[in-house]
Amino acid sequence: MEMKGEQRIAAPRAKVWEALNDAEVLRKCIPGCQSLDKEGDRMKAVVEIKIGPIGARFNGAVTISDANPPESYTISGEGQGGTVGNAKGGAKVRLTEVDGGTLLSYEVDAQVGGRLAQLGGPIIDATAKQLAGKFFTKFGDVVEGPPAGAAPEAAPATVAGAALAAAASGVAVAAPQYVSAAPASGGTLWGWIVAVALAVVTGFLIGRSTEGEIWMIGAILTAVVAAAAGFEAGKRNGAGR
Repeated sequence: MEMKGEQRIAAPRAKVWEALNDAEVLRKCIPGCQSLDKEGDRMKAVVEIKIGPIGARFNGAVTISDANPPESYTISGEGQGGTVGNAKGGAKVRLTEVDGGTLLSYEVDAQVGGRLAQLGGPIIDATAKQLAGKFFTKFGDVVEGPPAGAAPEAAPATVAGAALAAAASGVAVAAPQYVSAAPASGGTLWGWIVAVALAVVTGFLIGRSTEGEIWMIGAILTAVVAAAAGFEAGKRNGAGR
């Protein structure tokens, strides 16, 4: 199986080269990678992948050679998948500086044996291309990092959070509206209690006044108005329950 491809990465070539030699970065990017440990120019890996209907767990070693920092290197390796077969091959990787970042080019040559070889070339080729696509997409994301100006995590949706956000952006925010809770019981009763209380106070003032008739008229009007207002307030409170 032979495969060629390239990936444009929005990062300096030196940073891409460093990531290609970082075992932790590679572990994050290789599909199904369970572990990857670097020992000098060699890396030991455990990878679980599925090729067609066959799932395999490969234990293998990878060797880096012909290194020319930060331009190119050759990576070769072999993995054993137990009863399902084995795989071996290599890849030549080249980094080229381009506008806005780095162009990563690769040429892969690999072979499989055992039960895996019985699946046929089309299935193996399709799986290899899919795995390579996943690897380089993830690799680009890891190396490039989060996009510049990415929005920070949203603050909790509270009045205080909204006020702080508004203060930072210079936008005025209306004060929160608070609605008092309706009485638990006695909707219209409270209106009549208010009306009676006002009538009693008015009567007390009349008793102390020398101009009784004027106060009497005022008392009657006050009682009527208070009763009407209390009745309407009680109706509203009763309807809101």
